Amino acid sequence: MKFTKTKKIGLFLGPLLFLIITSLPFDIISNKADEVISIATWMIIWWITEAVSISVTALLPLLLFPLLKVMPIQEVGANYGSPIIFLFFGGFVLALALEKVNLHKRIALTIVKLTGTTPNRVILGFMIATGLLSMWISNTASTVVMLPIALSVIRLLINDEDGFTQKDQNFALAVMLGIAFSANAGGIATVIGTPPNSVLIGLLENEYQIEISFLKWMSIGLPFSIIMIAFVYIVLVKIMYPNKELTFTTSHTIIDEELKKLGKISKREKHVLFIFGITVTLWIFRSLLNKVLPDLKLSDTLISMLSAIAIFAIPFNYKKGEFILEWKDTNQLSWGILILFGGGLALAKGMSSSGIVSLVSSGIAASNLGVFITASVLIVLMLFMTELMSNVALVAVLAPVVAGIATGLNIPIIYILIPVTMASSCAFMLPMATPPNAIVFASGYIKVKDMMKTGFILNCLAVLLLIVLFKYVIPIVF
Repeated sequence: MKFTKTKKIGLFLGPLLFLIITSLPFDIISNKADEVISIATWMIIWWITEAVSISVTALLPLLLFPLLKVMPIQEVGANYGSPIIFLFFGGFVLALALEKVNLHKRIALTIVKLTGTTPNRVILGFMIATGLLSMWISNTASTVVMLPIALSVIRLLINDEDGFTQKDQNFALAVMLGIAFSANAGGIATVIGTPPNSVLIGLLENEYQIEISFLKWMSIGLPFSIIMIAFVYIVLVKIMYPNKELTFTTSHTIIDEELKKLGKISKREKHVLFIFGITVTLWIFRSLLNKVLPDLKLSDTLISMLSAIAIFAIPFNYKKGEFILEWKDTNQLSWGILILFGGGLALAKGMSSSGIVSLVSSGIAASNLGVFITASVLIVLMLFMTELMSNVALVAVLAPVVAGIATGLNIPIIYILIPVTMASSCAFMLPMATPPNAIVFASGYIKVKDMMKTGFILNCLAVLLLIVLFKYVIPIVF
């Protein structure tokens, strides 16, 4: 990756501001709070500029909190081993197994085949398949799976009798953007679908002893994802890039050929599908199982780890000793994201223990801004800021502050934290905002202005939907 001027500046600016703040001859808030602010400033600068890996930046609290006596190392280290991190680890292992046996591709192709072969239905099929995959595997992986298949369909239009017309161009734009935006929106549906969700769940459990179950999150997240993907579809095919009168008859052939390459569903795929089905069922019915069997005390993390160990430990071929995953397969696991979670939780703990969150709470309580205006501003702020920096890092920094604001407004913290966290996954405007945006942009069929025009409309729709969620839905569910 290119070492840009921004990265060069950020590399020195982060530690420089840290030294300046820690060396001030007066207290901004208090000695401990100022030290946390200085560390947070360093981390934010490195996260924004990506001067070094965002996961390496997340290790700074492990070094600096003990050195500056903000928190002993045992206390800081506990955040990097939080149960929520192992929930996501189990999710990563499950996703790795789905990808290794190509089950995710089979599911995606089957969905696209079922939706039909007219242009709009093909677009809808790609979007549904991508959104569904993104609920369980990373939005990057789901985009990478769908992109080559979509490109094959687009090549049909390029090589047909009339060449690549404006109608063909509209289809290409709609299907490419549809895949990227559905990947972004689909991950919101589940706790493990996108990292910011897990950062929030971890913060709530660690700092506030509030537990949101897998099913409870889905009761909010899944309807939001479905409505958002519907918005994406309508904006793309009805408003921005309509492809009326466009016809092609051989797209189903490509889908059939891809399915044929996969062959009949294998024993390995059935094995993973069984474990995946059991895991999802346990996540959904966990509360009911705990009521029926109170001594069981199942948690989402325990279920996640059960599935991860099962993938490694239960052979699909006992005689030959063949397992779905071996430990070497974890080279492809997103270990950096797990460290990022830990750094975010450690930073949140430092901000809370140093009194920064309490100060924000009292400041908001003393202001005259109403609850509705404050929540709306926070949603807009988070959504448009995530266009420019990592949404995980952003949630890690802002979630504790937002919790303090909610306390100051005297409303349950989850009322604001949930929509604000969801907003961090609704970045539709810029190629660099999310990996799916960047992947489809790299296809060459999309210009920045195309993504920005469509993305701005979708960002505004996402804001409105999140405000409705905050005002009317979350108070009913929680």
